[in-house]
Amino acid sequence: MIKIAQSCHLITLINPSRCRSQNRRCLIDPWSHATDRDFENLLRIGRVFAVLAVCLGSLASCLAQAASRQENVIHVDVVGLRTNKGQVLCALYASAEGFPKDSQRAIRRDTSSISEKKASCEFSGIEPGTHAVSLFHDENSNGKLDTNFLGIPREGVGASNDARGHMGPPKFDAARFQFSGGRLTLKVTINYL
Repeated sequence: MIKIAQSCHLITLINPSRCRSQNRRCLIDPWSHATDRDFENLLRIGRVFAVLAVCLGSLASCLAQAASRQENVIHVDVVGLRTNKGQVLCALYASAEGFPKDSQRAIRRDTSSISEKKASCEFSGIEPGTHAVSLFHDENSNGKLDTNFLGIPREGVGASNDARGHMGPPKFDAARFQFSGGRLTLKVTINYL
């Protein structure tokens, strides 16, 4: 009996007038009035639901990946600034190439305003791996690190692990850290040379 009722409902979905007009025959033999067109419509409905299920599954997977990537954040608190003038420019590197001077080779860059002689930079959507941060206090807001005639910075500089250079800028190996995903907060102290 359950099978007949279920079949009748399927025919009702496909062609409702057919079961109502001949309700007795529908209950006795629900498929007696089904045509090839009814079966084709039923197959189309099944295909639509299959495609919809695949699309929804793919969408859910993409959203989960995007959400987990957005959760991967490296937050940098910058302390030791001597004034509130200007801005702090931060760069995140995934290799020694360009570190710390060439911010164009950084995988992410951020600019922060200064308040109470502190600033913060944040890099989101970061892949796990080895990284290093370099930053400087751009006191005159000209977008570049000002140096004297010997190349020594006139503005404050800093790097992750508070790495310092000897006779030059710090090396990537001294500033590198391992990022395994999630949220990581670093503290960098600015140095004025």
